[in-house]
Amino acid sequence: MKNIERELICPICQELFTHPLILPCQHSVCHKCVKELLMPNHDDSLSTDAGSESSNPGSPRARVPSPSMEKLERLVRSASLRRSFGGRGRCGRSSVTPRVTTFPCPGCQHDIDLGERGISMLFRNFTLESIVERYRQAARAAVAIMCNVCKPPVQEATKSCMDCKASFCNECFKMNHPWGTPKAQHEYVGPTTNFRPKVLMCPEHEMEKVNMYCEVCRRPVCHLCKLGGSHANHRVTSMSSAYKILKEKLSKSIHYLISKEDQVRTQISELDVLIHHTEENGQLAERRANEHFEHLFETLQERKTEMLRSIQQSRNLRVERLRTQVEEYQGMLENSGLVGYAQEVLKETDQSCFVQTAKLLHVRIQKATESLKTFQPAATPSFEEFVLDTSKEEILLKELSFSGVPEPPVIDLSRCCVYNEGLIHWRLSEDSLPTDHHIVEFRKLGAEEDEEEEPCWSATERVYGCSTVVSDLSSDSRYAFRVKSCRNGVFSPCSPEVTFHTPPAPVFGFLFNEKCGFSAERLQLSQRRDSVESVAGMSFLLAAERVQTGSYICLDYIIGDTGISHGRHYWAFRVQPNSYMVKVGVASDSKLTEWFHNPRDTSSPRYDHDSGHDSGSEDTCFEVSQPFTLVTVGMGRLFIPKASVSAAGDHSSRVLPMPQRIGVCLDYDAGRVFFYDADTMRLLYERQVDCSGTMYPAFGLLGGGAVHLEEFITAKRLSYL
Repeated sequence: MKNIERELICPICQELFTHPLILPCQHSVCHKCVKELLMPNHDDSLSTDAGSESSNPGSPRARVPSPSMEKLERLVRSASLRRSFGGRGRCGRSSVTPRVTTFPCPGCQHDIDLGERGISMLFRNFTLESIVERYRQAARAAVAIMCNVCKPPVQEATKSCMDCKASFCNECFKMNHPWGTPKAQHEYVGPTTNFRPKVLMCPEHEMEKVNMYCEVCRRPVCHLCKLGGSHANHRVTSMSSAYKILKEKLSKSIHYLISKEDQVRTQISELDVLIHHTEENGQLAERRANEHFEHLFETLQERKTEMLRSIQQSRNLRVERLRTQVEEYQGMLENSGLVGYAQEVLKETDQSCFVQTAKLLHVRIQKATESLKTFQPAATPSFEEFVLDTSKEEILLKELSFSGVPEPPVIDLSRCCVYNEGLIHWRLSEDSLPTDHHIVEFRKLGAEEDEEEEPCWSATERVYGCSTVVSDLSSDSRYAFRVKSCRNGVFSPCSPEVTFHTPPAPVFGFLFNEKCGFSAERLQLSQRRDSVESVAGMSFLLAAERVQTGSYICLDYIIGDTGISHGRHYWAFRVQPNSYMVKVGVASDSKLTEWFHNPRDTSSPRYDHDSGHDSGSEDTCFEVSQPFTLVTVGMGRLFIPKASVSAAGDHSSRVLPMPQRIGVCLDYDAGRVFFYDADTMRLLYERQVDCSGTMYPAFGLLGGGAVHLEEFITAKRLSYL
């Protein structure tokens, strides 16, 4: 038993299995570990002893101790999705935190989707649980299991009743299981603390016993699962047949392994030799690499010495020339140098002697005079020709790698997105070597960065795919991201850095509301309620036909199902490029009530000043704070409202290309709303809004068009530490 400990360790908590559950991929994990992953905010108030059972012993929903907060934070750090909604309005709903239902198996890394029922759909691995219990007993052979019934002094247990779920000494067992009573028929085993149910119950139909085996899902099922459940169209076999087949296969496989014991031992010896060679070759490669670097250091040092010597020689030569020039100019001063000597020569009275000396002196004086008129330093102080550009060499050194290192990845900007979290995608070159994993590094960019300090990068856990989610990013901040690949413990150079700007406020989550003023005739809502499309159908034509002077069809409004009553919130969406006209923004509950309760199928867009249309009367009182703000989007353009009547002349400055994604930020407390290009976070427009009631995201559509809400970024890949 002591030799199988490795098979009895949970891959998540790295401890012996406790109430193991079987995942759809047939790997097992602890019940408490799965619960921590799926319900990170769940407060388990049903904590009991590790040996306690649930009311239904066949169900996997056994009560287990509450997970520690420390381990909980470690396991769900990269997967927890926090959506903090605003206040609850008449058409709103309260804040919720959606739980994680998908996670990768820690054994095979395949995605496991448990759906709505979660862990209740998983079987407990009672066989593994029994083996773990036998291992525990073998590990603590000196610790006896005591009788649960004895009065002090308690005797050592000799039997455990699987029906009573208790351990007994000989005397207590006889007293509690008298001959001739139903209890005498109870099943008993050796002393144990692991009491498994006699019959495995179906987790989906808890009152039914499993009596069949689904060959498609590879799990036991009951007859109700086959008749009308999720396994109705699956191929099933009887439990006895499945037991016989699987036991025969397992026995043959075990017999084959046992018969190949000599071969296994030979291969173990070969592996030991490989380990020895690996250590030797690794040390040799390390020495050679160190020699290469030492050679590079020597070459660099030699080159450094030569270049510094050239600079020093040039500096000494220039300084010498300048000092000579200084001495010459000092000689031009009165009573010193050349001038002083000339003054002494002038004192000579003998003409022949004077002429003999003054001729050469005059030539020197003339040269000094000319140099004074055309002053030119003997040497230049600039050392521009000695400026050293090492940028190319630095790049080469950064890209210095072994021949077996893969090419650096490239971040795919078309698939990256920063919303509530940061979703980073990258790709490898076609001729790149296979990689073991990737590391994503990121850092926050400040307004003024100190070039002298080395930038501090944060790193994610190992990523085995080509995308990951980076959590806990600050609002309204710029971040730089880069990726590097690893193969055989050696990292590739980093990818070129890319920069993203996070939203200016916490992301506000909502769906479209199909109950408040929704026009089912002209608007089509997706099943998930995250997309709405305006359809110009028959009702549109009939309404237009009744107006003789032209078509004045009013907008069809739809709002979010969650309201905002305080704080600062941000949301983003996409308007279909071929949309005719879409109004986007915010509106108060009072204004929405007015719009929805006073329907006008056909009316002029100038009917009132706050109809929501981009009309002249609306612009006239635009500077007045109103309980709504809507911006017009359509025909591939975004139209900025006029700031005042005086701005009515120039339309070109108010027409912008329609962004691929539009962001809206509502500061309820400050009473202002902001519109952004959500891809670049460039502010397009802002204005004051009257936040006297509950505010809702509002959308108005006219003619053909569609709006798609931005999806929340969820972390699918968790970290098992």
